Amino acid sequence: MFKKSLTILSIASAFYLQAQDVSIIRNSVDVYSANPLTGSAKFNAMAGSMGALGGDLSAINTNPASVGVFITGNISGTLAVNNSKTTSSFSNAANSYKLNNADLGQLGGVAVFETSGNTPWKFVNFGVNYTNQNLEEYIETPANSSYKFQDSNLVDTNGNPVTGTFTSLGHAYDRTGNLTNMNIAFGGNYDNKFYVGGSLNFKGATIEQYDSSRLSLDVDNNNSYVLNKQGTPYTEDSNGFSVSAGIIGKINNNIRLGASIESPTWWTQYRTYSEVNEDNLGYYFDYYDEDRKFTSPMKATLSGAFVMNKNFAFNVDYSLGLTKPKYKDPGPLPNGEESAEHQLNDFFNSNYKNLSELRVGGEYRYNNFRLRGGYGISNSPFEKRANFDDLYVGKRETLGVGFGFDFKSFYIDAAYNKITTNSTNVYGDGNYYSLANNGDVEFFTNNPNTFTSKLEDVKNNVTLTLGWKF
Repeated sequence: MFKKSLTILSIASAFYLQAQDVSIIRNSVDVYSANPLTGSAKFNAMAGSMGALGGDLSAINTNPASVGVFITGNISGTLAVNNSKTTSSFSNAANSYKLNNADLGQLGGVAVFETSGNTPWKFVNFGVNYTNQNLEEYIETPANSSYKFQDSNLVDTNGNPVTGTFTSLGHAYDRTGNLTNMNIAFGGNYDNKFYVGGSLNFKGATIEQYDSSRLSLDVDNNNSYVLNKQGTPYTEDSNGFSVSAGIIGKINNNIRLGASIESPTWWTQYRTYSEVNEDNLGYYFDYYDEDRKFTSPMKATLSGAFVMNKNFAFNVDYSLGLTKPKYKDPGPLPNGEESAEHQLNDFFNSNYKNLSELRVGGEYRYNNFRLRGGYGISNSPFEKRANFDDLYVGKRETLGVGFGFDFKSFYIDAAYNKITTNSTNVYGDGNYYSLANNGDVEFFTNNPNTFTSKLEDVKNNVTLTLGWKF
């Protein structure tokens, strides 16, 4: 058996932190700052493009003025069935992994209050909507003999130093959790020409994440070891809050324009993780709890809709991030080094660009039948750099189709979405530890190399909505 003395390398530069904490960078953008496509089947079928049309509970996420468009009370619930396939390609080899899950996708309602008298305000409405997005993802990168690094700090069972070479037998990244959003919205209809609204948005996220590599060691008869990355696994529970406001205006009977703005989301992240340390008695685990303050970008959306008649409507939304992700900086550490939050902010200031997204969608009505479709595309939020090109979060394309049937008081909608994302998976660089069968730390090593694989993530989502109008 071979053991290694513990060596902890200090973080000397922002680049090292970026490799060490690449999952934090990814979650900051992909979980806490993204525009998730989740909600009712109608919303999903139109690829989330409803900013100037409104009249759907999930459209509150795009434009809270949507709640002012309702003329009848409405309650709806949505079942979401998700299938995903993630393929990681590395040097002419590829591994694919499939996941399936079903969950509550949306639940909400709106109360409509018709006014009386001579006031131009026709309706004053109140709505509540809850959405839930599954964050589960598993990335398995294949083995490759070119992934090697040497460790000169190994010792044999007699305590004699040896140098061994580790060879990759594969890498795995596993994330589970959920992202939720509760909208409490108020809106009104002014003279059937303008619709206004505002929303209080209460968000939550739960994440559990693993990062491990399987390596063989030549001086140990090429036996294989599963090594966990230092600081993993970890869990994260977060709460966020934002406010939003919007307006929809009828230019004429056919043209509608909409605009909305959402404040930054102020997040509090509670994180629990463990790290391996060493004393005279050997290796041991230290367990840590920490909280961070994080602010996701402010966002604005411009929308336009063409309503040909009662049978056909078409909508376009363009969303743009107005600020950059930012962590609250606690200041220099006691040893004088910059905090992790400071280095993360430096990274975002240097490499992050405003996230933009374009969505188009349409609906055709024939008697009580509805036919819907939509398309969306969003850019990568990272500048084109050799080391960070599409870092975990790349260009995303969304295709949606769906149908519905209106039974006057009740309605049913169904939708299918295909969401394709291409990005780069960065792994390797950092400290890793191996556990023996009894749970004790077997050895601790540092991998000085950074490797990247190409990722293609394809999600096939089916949503079913049941609603009641009253």
